Amino acid sequence: MCGRLNVTDDEFVQGLCISLGLDLHIDPIIPNRFVRAASPIQIIREVNGQRMLQNSTWWLLLEPSTTGFKPSKYTSFNTRYDKLNVPGSAGYTPFRTARCIIPARGFGESEFEQQGNKKIPMHYHDLVAVDGAIAFAGLYKEYIDKDSGEITLGCSIITLPPHPKLMHIHRKSSPLMLPQDAILDTWLDPTYQQVSEFEHLMHPRLTQDLIATQINKPSQYQPIAAPSIIQRDMS
Repeated sequence: MCGRLNVTDDEFVQGLCISLGLDLHIDPIIPNRFVRAASPIQIIREVNGQRMLQNSTWWLLLEPSTTGFKPSKYTSFNTRYDKLNVPGSAGYTPFRTARCIIPARGFGESEFEQQGNKKIPMHYHDLVAVDGAIAFAGLYKEYIDKDSGEITLGCSIITLPPHPKLMHIHRKSSPLMLPQDAILDTWLDPTYQQVSEFEHLMHPRLTQDLIATQINKPSQYQPIAAPSIIQRDMS
């Protein structure tokens, strides 16, 4: 799944955050069109009944470093849906007590092929919600500095099987995009542990119309083909 997110400070992302009770004067959105995995990103989480937009590292598993915490050697910017109920897996406990929402306007997908010992890029795509924001389903973990007591957050996005409408873009998986209804309140409630109630979410579903544009590379973002509309799922 994507290793890039497109976070904008527009009316759509603002509207999603405000609908979840955030005060953007206290916790402003930090826009970044090209957020890489293992980079800082903002998550929405609920602590003691209060919802906050907080900085996190887009990598669930962190380890101590000389300056705090850094991404571990284990890839964990995504958490597979079929690992959520496996005791001992990285996402098992966070799925029950530390769910979050990662607000964004879009995401990027890359497709590679193996040639010898190298992975060669086949294509890159940028996908942006049409007149809306995306509420990515996330998990987080807290890491506490034993000397200062400072808390660092690590997070991941849950991934699902590939979506049929996105197979030409990415064939391995798709991100879990939450429907923007009452389920968001339940998702953010850390006391709610009846995770079987989330089973209906564990199937690929597009909650927004997306504009998909093939680009030359993420860092340059130069379109190399006409954009197309991928329509949301109506059921």
